[in-house]
This record gives sequence, structure tokens and C-alpha cells, in this order.
Amino acid sequence: MNKPRAVIIGAGAGLSAAVARDLSQDHALTLAARGGEQMRAVAEEIGARSVLLDATDEGAVARLFDELPEAPRVVVYNPSARVRGPVAELPVEEVRRAVDVTAIGAFICGKHAARRMLEAEPLDGVRGTILFTGASAGVKGFPQSAPFAMGKFAQRGLAESMARELHPQGIHVVWINIDGAILNPGRVEPADKPGSMLRPEAIARTYRHLIEQDRSAWTNEVALRPWLERF
Repeated sequence: MNKPRAVIIGAGAGLSAAVARDLSQDHALTLAARGGEQMRAVAEEIGARSVLLDATDEGAVARLFDELPEAPRVVVYNPSARVRGPVAELPVEEVRRAVDVTAIGAFICGKHAARRMLEAEPLDGVRGTILFTGASAGVKGFPQSAPFAMGKFAQRGLAESMARELHPQGIHVVWINIDGAILNPGRVEPADKPGSMLRPEAIARTYRHLIEQDRSAWTNEVALRPWLERF
């Protein structure tokens, strides 16, 4: 049998690479990202197809999904953008671009992922899973980080609305609050706080669990935080 198709948008060397390695065990992978070097390295490692993609370009996103040989069973949206600074000084065009990547790109990719999944025959009542990589900024806004909060709050609302609409149609939609720093390549935990950062492979195991959840008990939102986080 052919492996089910999975698409990871915003593929790089950190969390998305860990998710890609995990899914490559039993899925055919398509990786997409604006930048190519890190994505191509991961794609070559796991035998995945790679595509250069601006997730805010609906035409390009539509083509990506139309060119898949079959409807995807898993789609992961990772991209986000930040602009830091005092709200009274932030350039509007930079803010708009950040929100476009984090929220509008999520909508465009969610739209076309759902479109293709709705064409597929359900397997045991399930057509597919769409996962949005969120952040604590989608629950609480931080000083001098208004654009990131705007994008992540919008993304969280999008995911909740999609879940309410699409769960009854067999498409599982989840927003994942990554509430902490990720120990991506090149980053080091503080010497006085060992174990304080989220490990990409551990997060990937949660993505796997969400994909395999029984539809009688689907999650639509989950928060992941280091074990020593003070709530």
C-alpha cells in the first residue's frame, strides 16, 4: 500500500525537522518553506520531496496542494514572524507582514488542506489532521511583541473555528501552544536551568499522538511547557 501523504509547511532544522523525521517512518513527506537550505538538508536525510513556498501566496499554496498525488492525511503549519519594539514605534508594513505570515498564511494553508482532505474518502471516519504550531503569545500578549500576539491570537481563533466546522466532517484540527523555548540546533539551555527548554523530539511525539487520537476524544487545543514552568 502507498504511504499516506503528510505536508509540513515552514520546514527547517528545528521542530519541523523533528516532526518530519518522526512522520517519515510511515508517511510520504512533502516539505515546503520559503528558504531552501535547511529544508533540503532534512528532505535529503529522510527521502522527502521539497518545495520552495511563500505561504502567504495563495496561488502557490493552491498549486502545492493540487500537485500532490493524493489528498494529504496530515498537514502541519509552522511559519510565524515577529517584529519587536514599542507599539508606538512599530512600522505598519512590518507589522502587516508579520501578521500575514503567522495568521493569513495559516488560513490559506488551512483552507487548501481542508479542500483536498474533503475530497478524500474517510478512513474509519477520518479524512485527515491539520496541526497549527502556536505559542503562548496566542494566549497572552507580551510587552513589545504586539505583532506576534496579533498573529498567534488570530491563528488560535482560526484553528478553533476550523475545528468546530471540520471535526464533524472527519478532519481533526488542533492548535498547539508551544509555551516555552525550544532547544533547536544552535541553542543552549541556561547552565542554572537544565531541562528548562522543550526538546523538539518530545514535541514531535505529541504531534504524533494528536494525529493518532481516536475521534471519540479529539483534542482541539493543547499546551506544551517545560516540566519546571511556573503556571
